[in-house]
Amino acid sequence: MTGSAEEPYAGPPPTRSPGPGWYPQPPPMWHPPQAGYPPQGWYPPPPAWYPPPAHLRWAPPPGTPPFDVPQPFLLAMRSRDWGWWRPLLGLLLFGVVYLVLNVLAAVLGLLGVLASGAGLGALPDLALQDLTDPWVLLFVNVSLIVAIPCVWMVWAVVHGMKIGWSSSVLGHLRPRLFLPFTLRALATLGVAIGGSVLLGLAAGPHPATGPVHAFGWLLVVVLLTTPLQAAAEEYVFRGYLSQAIAGWVRAPVAGAVVAAVVTAALFSAAHGPTDLSTFLDRFAVGLAASAVVWLTGGLEAAIALHAVNNVLVFVLAGALDDGSGGQDTSGGIGLLGLLTTLVALTGYVVLVARSRARLRPELLTPALDLRHRAGPLSAPAS
Repeated sequence: MTGSAEEPYAGPPPTRSPGPGWYPQPPPMWHPPQAGYPPQGWYPPPPAWYPPPAHLRWAPPPGTPPFDVPQPFLLAMRSRDWGWWRPLLGLLLFGVVYLVLNVLAAVLGLLGVLASGAGLGALPDLALQDLTDPWVLLFVNVSLIVAIPCVWMVWAVVHGMKIGWSSSVLGHLRPRLFLPFTLRALATLGVAIGGSVLLGLAAGPHPATGPVHAFGWLLVVVLLTTPLQAAAEEYVFRGYLSQAIAGWVRAPVAGAVVAAVVTAALFSAAHGPTDLSTFLDRFAVGLAASAVVWLTGGLEAAIALHAVNNVLVFVLAGALDDGSGGQDTSGGIGLLGLLTTLVALTGYVVLVARSRARLRPELLTPALDLRHRAGPLSAPAS
């Protein structure tokens, strides 16, 4: 072979098998190298591989995001393995596991009271009406907090995805956002709650008599568990349920609107409103929480809003002891209270929207398009 006919050296042929089911195209006229022969540079390029058989699929490298295209938070379920049936199965599994955990928590609580020797008379109000009783509030909060691991379990088992996609578009909560959103919630809804409570005490039928019995314990329970209870409700309503509805609708804007309205109605109904104004008050809270989730790409702003509302309500109810038992002290009763809540929620949403330029919350998931690519490894299809 003359020098003019030589081809550039492209390296030795591959020595590692790419896996079962793969067959190389045989290179033309290949011979093992020998000392002094053939001249350097005549080897053909490395052989190409045939496409994978039907029973094999590409296995993305570890850490690859489960999305071919960037997705907003509400469409995080629409990964490469999306199926319309997955959210249905997830909701069913969530309901079963959540019920079991609540029954288990109630049984453990009862056994704990009996083991202490206090007797059944030491049990708290089983009607769970007086939320200024620290033990009643603790039981209620724990019964709601267990929803968080239930949501995470559903994401891992049913969707086969990292549990962090239930929190934000980055696949985890973003701690840097909690403080600024909490301050904005205090400046809007917090001020409205405080003003409504004071006006209600001045004009209402329940005069303040001072801190409730065991106020110190109540404060501990509120500060340690109420933010988690608020987060649990957000993981359920503005998280999994909203993501399921938006995933079925698919269109980003239409899905966000439908999810916001449906989950706000369910959120309000779950709180057992006693009149229309109370229902609308909590419905407005649900809409505002959905709005800030859409604006920020995660649950942080909604959790901050919900936690500020609940912490202030229970702390003020316990400190003033107006006889309401912590019920309906957020300004949700009556037309004036409803209007106050609407103004405060609107202010919070506006502040969150205006803060995006400075806080720069991520709005889309990372993605890697593998639909038309071939990788070096394969794995059996599941």
